[in-house]
Amino acid sequence: MFSNIRGVFSRYVRKKLLMSTAACMVLGITTGFVSYETTKNDVTIIVDGKEHKVRSHADRVKELLQENDIHVDKHDVLKPGLNTRVKDNLKVTYIPAKEVHLKINDKEKTYWTTKKTVEDFLKETDLDLNQHDQISPGLNTAIANGQTITLKPAYSIQLSVGGKKAKQVWTTSTTVADFLKQQNVKVGDLDKVKPGMNSSLKDDMKVNVIKVEKVIDVVEEDLPFDTVTKKDHSLTKGNKKVVRSGKKGRVAKRYEVVLENGKEVSRKLVKKKKLSDSKDKVIAVGTKESRDLPVVSRGKSHASSGREFYVESTAYTANCAGCSGRTSTGFNLKANPNAKVIAVDPGLIPLGSKVYVEGYGYAIASDTGGAIHGKRIDVFVSSNAKANQWGRRTVKIKIID
Repeated sequence: MFSNIRGVFSRYVRKKLLMSTAACMVLGITTGFVSYETTKNDVTIIVDGKEHKVRSHADRVKELLQENDIHVDKHDVLKPGLNTRVKDNLKVTYIPAKEVHLKINDKEKTYWTTKKTVEDFLKETDLDLNQHDQISPGLNTAIANGQTITLKPAYSIQLSVGGKKAKQVWTTSTTVADFLKQQNVKVGDLDKVKPGMNSSLKDDMKVNVIKVEKVIDVVEEDLPFDTVTKKDHSLTKGNKKVVRSGKKGRVAKRYEVVLENGKEVSRKLVKKKKLSDSKDKVIAVGTKESRDLPVVSRGKSHASSGREFYVESTAYTANCAGCSGRTSTGFNLKANPNAKVIAVDPGLIPLGSKVYVEGYGYAIASDTGGAIHGKRIDVFVSSNAKANQWGRRTVKIKIID
């Protein structure tokens, strides 16, 4: 029996001992855990503006971030640095960089940025921006990773249309054609654009649109009449009589006129229509011999040959007002501008005579004139300037033949 009691007691002691041991182990573990947790530092990690409260035994910020699966790239922003010691109530700010593609006209470049908006990013790039530049998306748009920002720089252009004063215009167009379309400038088929429509725009460029148009101008003009002479045996030599007055004709000329900015630059005759014919002026020239004057023979008589005397002399041209360009004997002065011809009074100097005129040279008496009477002659010259130069003078003449 005693042995039984001893066995029971032994078992009870062992059970108590086991229970005490277990209690001690639990107490030790609990104490260790509480001690471990209470020695951690309270840290605030701010990721892209959002706060995260953590507790850590990390010695450095680098270890702290690794514990929280945060991997820092060279473009990211981290404050304080990776080697900063972790202490209680430390604040760590981490801003991950975003990849941004900036496209300027046809060129694209990749950037990494931690800025929040398009406007802040563009300021960071040190681009010389203008208020007229076109930016997409807008300046207040939040930056997203992998985002593409398109920038079209604005150019200052001096625009002149139709000869008007040039004005300054800002544009994001890249070619002259796009620019004019943007400005609602209509370019006609005949208009001229400088520089050309396909030219690329540059800052401070001058664009000139010359408005060109073709118009039709119909002009009516006079047709001059010729003066013809007819021999009249009933009139005494030296006398003339107008048988029929001359009448000017009329012609309509159709011109194609090119205007640039309203000013005529060329004119081309495309059609001519005669409206009325001109009528020649007919003058009767007397051939009857006068009883008061000696008869001049065309034969071998030299009644006038060798005579010398002084006459009053003026000059005329083939282009004078009302002139036909032909002499009274039918000689074409316009076709022979250098001919030596004088107008005479046939009663004094027979038509067809060869005469030497002082200061003029040898000439043929081949013309008459309404104001040419007695000792007066008119010498033919090729231009009005020479006629004015000759003026009115007294010259010595000699009838040669």
